[in-house]
Amino acid sequence: MELQTHTVRIAVCVKQIPDPANPGKLDPDTKTLVRAEKLILDESDSYGVEMALQMAEATEGEVVVVSMAPNEEFGGLRTALAMGADRAILVSDEALAGSDALGTAKVLAAAMRRAEPDLILAATESTDGYTGTVPAQIAELLGLPSVTFAKSVSLGDGEVTVQRQTEDGYDEVVCPLPAVLSVTAGVVEPRYPSFKGIMAAKNKPADRLGIADLGIEAGQVGWAGARQEIVEVAPVPAREAGEVVTDDGSGHERIVAFLEELKVL
Repeated sequence: MELQTHTVRIAVCVKQIPDPANPGKLDPDTKTLVRAEKLILDESDSYGVEMALQMAEATEGEVVVVSMAPNEEFGGLRTALAMGADRAILVSDEALAGSDALGTAKVLAAAMRRAEPDLILAATESTDGYTGTVPAQIAELLGLPSVTFAKSVSLGDGEVTVQRQTEDGYDEVVCPLPAVLSVTAGVVEPRYPSFKGIMAAKNKPADRLGIADLGIEAGQVGWAGARQEIVEVAPVPAREAGEVVTDDGSGHERIVAFLEELKVL
């Protein structure tokens, strides 16, 4: 990663999710994931934290991790602080239960206004949601440029240069700061928290906020503000056995006919 000398404040959106190693549970009434147990740092977000730390180390910058979670959950943020982030902002409020992607973006955008970062990083999508829309929504709400699928980032004087991953390679995009970037998983190797980092995390500053602290009304978020509803959850259908074509000299013709039936050819 090529970095230039530039002091910045980098904010990283961090989602705290149920441990994927344990079977997930759904609330029978809301059909949403139960988040009453201990939550951990989403692996997808660890890449954004690592990228932010590398940039901060090269520029003497500051890394702020920002999360929205129920029950004052702080475990995932504590992991990010132990990795090396400087401070944390947690937004936790009963009114946030049932928030959809846009509601989440509203909360995170309000927290970002409070943090006043020069650069905002987020995962391309969360492990437990997969909407892939929150980073772009945050950018829109803040009126900032958005670059998705960042695989490499270089900071300059008032601008950021991003290698944006594509199917054929990458595009190079230059945009002014502040900006919002979504980071592709696997582009860096996230560090493990050291014992020294774990101990230091206990004394790092952390703001714990509710929606009133951010100027958000209850009707804008949670179930009241959600624009989507989960009406049914069903198991994935079992895969049916495929058709075996025994080549008697005309196997290629049968395959071509099959592809034409699927309108692939």
